[in-house]
Amino acid sequence: MSQTEQLVIAVTEAVLRHFQQSGANSQARAKSLPVGVSNRHVHVAAEDVQRLFGPGSVLTKQKDLSQPGQFACNETVTLVGSGGVIEKVRVLGPVRQQTQVEISTADGYRLGLRPPVRDSGDLTGSPGVTLVGPVGSVTLPTGVIVAARHVHMNPTDAAVFGVSDKERIDIRTSGPRGLIFQEVLVRVHTDFQLEMHLDLDEANAAGLNNQDHVTIMK
Repeated sequence: MSQTEQLVIAVTEAVLRHFQQSGANSQARAKSLPVGVSNRHVHVAAEDVQRLFGPGSVLTKQKDLSQPGQFACNETVTLVGSGGVIEKVRVLGPVRQQTQVEISTADGYRLGLRPPVRDSGDLTGSPGVTLVGPVGSVTLPTGVIVAARHVHMNPTDAAVFGVSDKERIDIRTSGPRGLIFQEVLVRVHTDFQLEMHLDLDEANAAGLNNQDHVTIMK
């Protein structure tokens, strides 16, 4: 084989490797999504807004959150459990049908509670807690959960990823603390912005920050 033929073969193989790697990288990018880390927070029912912050009170916006229509409020409350207290817990708006407290497992230890890992709104059998505002307090018989990790996406995203609403999927992280999150709930709605939501315990375990990217294993 001549030197010219050898050179042609070498160049051809290099070009093919380049396109194969580019294709693999494109596939990886196509399956990646940003992370949103959720700190402890409270969703409040309209009647509890009045009890905590006074008659005629409304929630006031501090900043918009990544999901359309959702916002962090200027209002905060203190959580009082049988074992401890956590102050300045942010209220998120808009108001909900039922007051719900979302904390991490570590927060539960501070409050003397053992909240279950649940999808948002699934409060049956969960422990209660007392919320204290600047005007009054509300004692919940139930309503404290550790929010199950989940992914928000719109129908177009779902079609691209090949997943459906309420499906459970696995998601891989990278880096020195890389791991695989299993049983991640997929939530699909026309108003949702693509994002995976984790609590602080989960984010710290994987070394993740807001807007880091993770990959769907599908």
